[in-house]
Amino acid sequence: MQRLRAWCEHAFAVNPPENRITEEERALAAKMAEFVVRRQMTTPALMVLEASRPFNFIGSQFLAFLSPFVTLIFSGVEYGRFVRFLEKRQSIQALIDTLVETENQLNG
Repeated sequence: MQRLRAWCEHAFAVNPPENRITEEERALAAKMAEFVVRRQMTTPALMVLEASRPFNFIGSQFLAFLSPFVTLIFSGVEYGRFVRFLEKRQSIQALIDTLVETENQLNG
């Protein structure tokens, strides 16, 4: 009965517990945000993120095509983690929040 109750708790969850954003993923988002903010590209990045919100899973798959360019920001291992991070439903909001926070910290 306990197993059934536990299964029912998360059977229709939109964001199951195993898909929560980890501290490691937050660090990757912060690294990307700092890269964007230092190049004064916060506004275009926020526009792209907001526009791509409905397509974030497809977009994460598109990153495989962009891997040679993304290595400017991330190592190979970090890049793989970043792609898996973007597959999560709440990743776009986490990136937006991190970008805004980093912009406020660095540019007051």
